[in-house]
Parts: sequence; C-alpha cells; structure tokens
Amino acid sequence: MATQAATMARPVAPTSAGVVLPAFTLWWREIVRFYRQTGRVIGVLASPLVFWAVLGSGFGTSFRSGGGAGQQHYLDYSYPGILILIVLFTSIFTMMSVIEDRKEGFLLSVLVAPVPRTAIVLGKVLGGTTLAAVQGLIFLVFARFAGVHLELVQVLLVAVVVFLVSFSLTALGFAIAWPMDSSQAFHAIVNLFLIPLWLVSGALFPLHGASGWIRVIMRLNPLTYGVEALRTLLYPGAEVNFPLSSAVATLVLFSLVMFGAALLMANRRTTRPAA
Repeated sequence: MATQAATMARPVAPTSAGVVLPAFTLWWREIVRFYRQTGRVIGVLASPLVFWAVLGSGFGTSFRSGGGAGQQHYLDYSYPGILILIVLFTSIFTMMSVIEDRKEGFLLSVLVAPVPRTAIVLGKVLGGTTLAAVQGLIFLVFARFAGVHLELVQVLLVAVVVFLVSFSLTALGFAIAWPMDSSQAFHAIVNLFLIPLWLVSGALFPLHGASGWIRVIMRLNPLTYGVEALRTLLYPGAEVNFPLSSAVATLVLFSLVMFGAALLMANRRTTRPAA
C-alpha cells in the first residue's frame, strides 16, 4: 500500500499538454478563492494605504534626500515603496493557501494525481502573481496624489515591473510555505525576514543617506531594484541609484532563481497529510 502511494505521488514527466491545463485550473482556483474573501482584499489594500497616509503626513516636507527625489514631499517619495508593499503582502500571504490546502487534503489529492509538479508550482505561483499584480496596479489610482501623471507607455512598463516583483515574491512565498505545516511558522518567517527586506529596499529612506552596512544590504536586496525601477518610471526626473535596464535585469534574474527554488522545494519534499 505504501509502495503504491509512493508511486502515485512520484513526479510525472511534464509535457506541454500535461502542464498547461492543470496550471490554469490551479491559477483560476487561486483567483476565485482570494476574491471570495472580501476581508483579505480590503486588508491588503487598506493597510499599506493607511501606512502611506500616516507616514507621508508625519514626515511631510521635512524629508530630504538630496537632489531630485529628495525634494519631494514624503508622500511622493514613499509611493513606489508602498506599491511594492502591497505586492509583497499579496504575494506572500496568498501562498498561505499552500499550507491551507495541505491541511484540507486538497494538496495531497493533487500530488497523487497524474499531474507534474511543474504544473502545481506554475499554477499556484501564477495565481498569486496575478492577484499581487492586480492589487498593485489598482493602487495606481492614487498616483495623482503622489504627483504622478502616467502615460500609457509608463503604465505598461510599470505593469511589467510589478509583474516581475509579484512573480519573484510569490515564488519565494511558495518555497517558504511548501515545507511548512503551520501558518504561525509562516507568519514568523515573514515578520523576521521579508518585512525587514522591504524596510531596507529604499522604500522608506534613500540608499545614499544610509549607514555603510545598510547600504551594502540595500544593494544586495532584490526589492531595492523593484523600488528603484518604479521610482524611475513614476518620477522620470528623480535621482536614482541604478539604471532602469539594470534594475529590470536584476528582477528577471531574481524571478528565475525564485521559481527554480520553488520547483526544487516541490520536487524534494513529499507533502504529508495533516494530522
């Protein structure tokens, strides 16, 4: 019996037909599941919005970081970082569904089905990516309050950057959630690791004004490049630390690495049924 179960749970060699339909089904399930939970939708948007309004009003015009972007009101400066925060919240916490699916037995039923692990990872990650990207782009309706006047080309480029950040963070969330059996442990990892990464991404203070060791962390932090890319697109005259092409290339590399890590985790560990 155990041998038969192990055989059924063994990864299936992926084919184009065997990956697309299961991935699409899991993607659609993530979309429907999220938007049926109205409280989550409101929380994801409202929390960063309140955070942005309070911080922006508190710092106001007292914030200075040099030329260009440094002469902005703090509401303007922090706007790209808050957009990234919305994407981070949605991407990461959407992947809590991996833990919930395990407890409900749904994930185990998917694993024993003749579905390649690639389809499972792709469907879950693309589902979270779509939700995070949509939530982030919805936040663009507040752009005019941050002194941003977007043209169509800018919106399209911002959408590309938001998609890359969403994809990489969702894949990271999947890799963290896959081996976990407890949502409390997942929250602990997020609070200990991911929120501090956002804090040192240039979202709240500029790179050149930070202390030496913080600047090193900020340059190594992939989220820094997402914030910088958005700041370049939203404020063309702003002072930035990295060219747009370098920032986007870094985000593409980060996305590929994180998706590879998610695939590796999904293929190395067999999900156990909840006790």
